[in-house]
Amino acid sequence: MTAVVIAGLLAGYGIAIPVGAIGAYLVGLTARTSLRVGAAAALGIATVDGVYALVAMFGGGPLAEVIAPVAGVLRWIAAGVLIAVAVRVLHSGLRRYRASAAQAPPGQEDAPSPARAYAAFLAMTLLNPTTIIYFVAVVLGGQARVADTWTERSAFVTAAFVASASWQLLLAGGGSLLGRVLTGRRGQLGTALLSGAVIAVLAVHTLWS
Repeated sequence: MTAVVIAGLLAGYGIAIPVGAIGAYLVGLTARTSLRVGAAAALGIATVDGVYALVAMFGGGPLAEVIAPVAGVLRWIAAGVLIAVAVRVLHSGLRRYRASAAQAPPGQEDAPSPARAYAAFLAMTLLNPTTIIYFVAVVLGGQARVADTWTERSAFVTAAFVASASWQLLLAGGGSLLGRVLTGRRGQLGTALLSGAVIAVLAVHTLWS
């Protein structure tokens, strides 16, 4: 069970850590409004990560069993997808770092309610197909075989949600103080490098599993 929880945490942090447009918007919204609004928005992001992890975990296992004869090929494909995601994260981070200035995402003049902030960030995150591709690659790459029971799979999904929620809440809780550091040029580069490293570790684990 411990290995499953750790795998879920790694998967959750791997997709959550990069501070891109949504992360910068989250920090800016919290600084402009309140921690309640920022926390609701953060949970909207984490909810999507949790739902995608749920779909990948409970749908990925049976699929992996059906296509067991080509599991070796799929393992390489899954590792390739994870490496591609890592490269994309690193490339985006370097591109933002090299840019002379980044235009902040447009915000609203009136402070939204926590419910509206939750719904808005949930919708924005749902539009990102990288998340579901990422979790399916992680599961088909080996996690579905590690988490055999309903309890273990639930633990994986919960750990992924907790990891995502803890990072997003950290961004919101930091507000203008921590947020300005993480969404600056060096902060975005650092988070991109860290996330890329986590995803690369998952890719190596996929090949060795």
